Amino acid sequence: MTAILAVENLHKHYGELKAVDGVSFAVKPGICFGLLGPNGAGKTTTIEMMEGITAPSSGRILFQGRDIDAQFRLHAGIQFQHTALPDFLTTREALDLFSSFYQHTLPRDELIAACSLEDYLDQYSSKLSGGQRQRLLLALALVNDPDIVFLDEPTTGLDPQARRNFWTLIQRIKARGKTIILTTHYMDEAELLCDELAIMDKGRIIAEGTPQALLRAHFDAMKVSLDRQAFSADPASWPEPVSVHEDRVEILSHDVARTLAQLIAGNISLSSLEVRPPTLEDLFIKLTGHALRN
Repeated sequence: MTAILAVENLHKHYGELKAVDGVSFAVKPGICFGLLGPNGAGKTTTIEMMEGITAPSSGRILFQGRDIDAQFRLHAGIQFQHTALPDFLTTREALDLFSSFYQHTLPRDELIAACSLEDYLDQYSSKLSGGQRQRLLLALALVNDPDIVFLDEPTTGLDPQARRNFWTLIQRIKARGKTIILTTHYMDEAELLCDELAIMDKGRIIAEGTPQALLRAHFDAMKVSLDRQAFSADPASWPEPVSVHEDRVEILSHDVARTLAQLIAGNISLSSLEVRPPTLEDLFIKLTGHALRN
């Protein structure tokens, strides 16, 4: 499948600092592509170059096989993490204002329905809740009916219910055939929404693929965890890798039945036992040495 957006050997240098150091990847049309990385990994700089906001030091960014130019902005929608709107501009007026910037726009009723704005059209932007404001910002990113939508940490600061509601909106937008580039600090969000993802660290791509393929490539074991107080054995002498956290102890088990037998033989209580497959959070820690959210 031909990529809708491709990054080829992208570099961005600030003096001696190599913020982005030879990044290449391709995004298929109609998918949600996640770009993940800790602070300082070069993720934000890469996204800004893809959006056409920052010029690369070298390398190419191609949209539908051609170098991006000023026309690319007609085909792209961007929801920034922080966007300032006038306090006394209503939702309806904000939609009117942003629609006036483009010759081609989505029909108003269609945009309102897609982002569930029906109940907030006459409310000032300053009075919107966090979730309502993010819905409005998503609508503004979609106002020109873009082929590709950049979402920069769109659920940061939202409560759990608002986050889940926003996930539904993103899935609804993807179902309309839009391509989504998502950055997020929430691994559960990436695992749920992203069809493919790339993980950056120190200016380079260190892993790329579907979440399932990445997990299969890096793990062949299950996570067995218990309350820390329940695990009376010495972690250093346990026959399998053990990670000790604040409240839990995790055992990386290649044979769950054997692990359970060893716990029972050691008179360790299983009342707090949990068994689960590794997650993207586990993968991120394995590859970068720390959690995504610092």
